[in-house]
Amino acid sequence: MKNSPLKFIIVTIATLTTPIDAGAADRLRIATEGAFPPWNAMTPAGELVGFEVDLARDLCRRMEADCEIVAQAWDGILPGLQQGRYDAIMAGMAITDARVTKVDFAGPYATEPTVLATRAESPLRDLSFQVDPVDLDNAGPATEAALAAFARGLAGMTVGVQVSTIQAAFVERHLPGIRVREYGKLDEAALDLAADRLDAVLGSRSAVNALRSADAPLVLVGLSFTRGVLGRGVGVAVRKGDVARKTAFDDAIAAAQRDGTVQTLSIRWFGFDVSIHPHASIHPH
Repeated sequence: MKNSPLKFIIVTIATLTTPIDAGAADRLRIATEGAFPPWNAMTPAGELVGFEVDLARDLCRRMEADCEIVAQAWDGILPGLQQGRYDAIMAGMAITDARVTKVDFAGPYATEPTVLATRAESPLRDLSFQVDPVDLDNAGPATEAALAAFARGLAGMTVGVQVSTIQAAFVERHLPGIRVREYGKLDEAALDLAADRLDAVLGSRSAVNALRSADAPLVLVGLSFTRGVLGRGVGVAVRKGDVARKTAFDDAIAAAQRDGTVQTLSIRWFGFDVSIHPHASIHPH
């Protein structure tokens, strides 16, 4: 990264199709989805906002990088990175074994559990909600019993998830008998839930919280889960072998964790702490 005055540009376009100009090699282009609040979102005026937008600004300042944030639809976000349309992704993307075969990750910089939500009047609301997540990396009888109980509670139900997310992978791995419907965005699943075309939605805690309102009084039910197929926390994706950018992001993330910046931004955007604490169990898209 060059040592120059910080420049930060936000570009709000639905889908990027143009690779990075070779003449702009000293500018860092970061992609986010713009449709996953409070991680990242788009205002009615077309401005990208959210936890990751603010964190990206901070990381770029620490790296002394000229940065540009661009909006990219989720279903094309990894191919866009691999094709060179941008240099990094900050889009609530969990670090999973499947993804690390395609890209490298810096971080993680945040983590949160996966939860299940349903309508206030649904019979599923009789399932109690467990605040302390079930750690899927903690294999054993207790974890297996929890998953079995969760599956029994959802027997005969249809659950909505966002396509190509860790929640979709979780259902495929651990709940093969459950009927699943995939959506481009989780808020599309919430619309079907409100119309009684779904029984529940499964997503990260913050994404589900963003769907709750006076008009859609969703309740959390059942268990919450972390780790395992749900990943090792949210990180910055960079192209395979891009050691320089991965190292720069790792150093900047570590500094932002140490001085409390990630925690401060967490409270501002989530209302709870999603920062990674030393020696904590890492547990979300």
